[in-house]
Amino acid sequence: MTSELTRKKKPEELRSHRWYGAEDLRAFGHRSRTAQMGYDRSDYAGKPVIAIINTWSDINPCHTHFKQRVEEVKRGVWQAGGFPVEMPAMSLAEPMQKPTTMMYRNFLAMETEELLRSYPADGAVLMGGCDKTTPGLVMGATSMNLPAIYLPAGPMLTGHWRENTLGSGSDTWKYWAELRAGNITERDWKEIEDGIARSPGTCMTMGTAATMMSIAEALGLALPGASSIPAPDSNHAKMATLSGKRIVDMVWEDLKPRDFLTKESFDNAIVTLMAMGGSTNALIHLVAMAGRAGVKLPLERFNEFSARTPLLANVRPSGEKYLMEDFYYAGGLRALLSELKDLLHLQCRTVTGKTLGENLDGARIFNEEVIRTRANPLKASGGLVVLRGSLAPNGAVIKAAAASPKLLKHVGKAVVFEDYNDMAARIDRDDLEADADSVLVLRNAGPLGGPGMPEWGMLPVPKKLLKQGVRDMVRVSDARMSGTSYGTCVLHVAPESYVGGPLALVRSGDLIELDVEKRILNLKVDDSELSRRRAAWKAPPKKYARGYGAIFAQHVRQADEGCDFDFLEGTAPVPDPEIH
Repeated sequence: MTSELTRKKKPEELRSHRWYGAEDLRAFGHRSRTAQMGYDRSDYAGKPVIAIINTWSDINPCHTHFKQRVEEVKRGVWQAGGFPVEMPAMSLAEPMQKPTTMMYRNFLAMETEELLRSYPADGAVLMGGCDKTTPGLVMGATSMNLPAIYLPAGPMLTGHWRENTLGSGSDTWKYWAELRAGNITERDWKEIEDGIARSPGTCMTMGTAATMMSIAEALGLALPGASSIPAPDSNHAKMATLSGKRIVDMVWEDLKPRDFLTKESFDNAIVTLMAMGGSTNALIHLVAMAGRAGVKLPLERFNEFSARTPLLANVRPSGEKYLMEDFYYAGGLRALLSELKDLLHLQCRTVTGKTLGENLDGARIFNEEVIRTRANPLKASGGLVVLRGSLAPNGAVIKAAAASPKLLKHVGKAVVFEDYNDMAARIDRDDLEADADSVLVLRNAGPLGGPGMPEWGMLPVPKKLLKQGVRDMVRVSDARMSGTSYGTCVLHVAPESYVGGPLALVRSGDLIELDVEKRILNLKVDDSELSRRRAAWKAPPKKYARGYGAIFAQHVRQADEGCDFDFLEGTAPVPDPEIH
């Protein structure tokens, strides 16, 4: 616990003192209403008020344990001499919210920032984990820049069906394909449905949730080892209490997100992403998160680290076999990062007040099959790759570690779907003109076209090809895909087709060239023909005439820019509210 001698703030310098400490009519109201809730003045006077931003809700299965965890956070805050205040925020339930949680990430970021600004908060505990909650919470807290610590939800337990281990998402896609091919029965499918999600927590594959929780820890936003603990594990409850204790000290130390979210810490995050074989979604989120800290993160930076960072986490879908519960028992994120010290900026500060290097002291691998050593990587480099070319002048991304090696250099004829509904209507028709060498193209699935850039990028293999044994094809879209997905899927094509990017000009039968080694994605159509098509292209009608959708459409950036709202980017100061 921070001693009074090392505190950078006095009680009267706390932000909450403006609400509670004045001797005027308005402060009388604040204190009397706090008394109305059953608190004595001694409970909060001169103590840090800790806002616990809780993304629990009945509709979010990943966060069902947060109802209990928030009480454990409060216990830690009380024990450290703070005053905890729980503040619910939008839950962003990945499996349930439509058209996509990505449409509401910036909403959660705004809500987080404004909750912290408009109430008497001195520091914050950010309770998240399900995919977009992590970046949303971090973006909002970074913009507000009060002391903040992130509490990751943790992965769920491993799934099981009969003698088979099941992984979230990855086995959903796998067995759905087998059902469509006629290789499993409806009864099998129902049994898989009942066995794939067995506890609270996020997807236990290396999906977006596990990726972003790990990245948050690598950035220094969470306690060491916090991101790897399975949600039902008793150590998760202890971590929650320790996070509550630590944030009180952070307030007295005045340790804020932008004190340690630097260019170097974001480099550490990219190394972590590559070594874990993490979600492609992380590129969008990291660009947006860095922007809130005033750090420019061009896509080329990802290729720089991709070229020299080995894939060490043998966790599906980039890995061959294991899941996040195995990763935790093998030593977790600290063990993985301890293998990469020469690639990391170990001097970066963290929420502990110590450096990343100090936080890694004593970490080691307990199972070298789950977390590989540098001498025995799953892949020497290139787990995630940014592509450019005539089809993606502003960039696209592929998870090469989860793709078929034989397809990483490929030329094939496009089979174009105008939107998701067109794809769903035609993908299983016997007369679909597609073979194993075709390139499936989905457009109108980007930030504006989706809207919200849904996770549609892992297009299903046509049924007639599934029956022939085909399980992967080159697929290209301006959509995202779940971090639990796999296959040779080129994603985030920018600019998107909805705004007239080259993807809007592709026609069925056009040749598309993919060369991952050369970082190339080209449309093999001559310039004069493309000019004719561009002249004939018409912008689609707006999707929203009012409401949040209209705000989203007016202000969202493209994928290569992080999909933040233009008016939320950067570090321009916003004044605290006057209290009258």
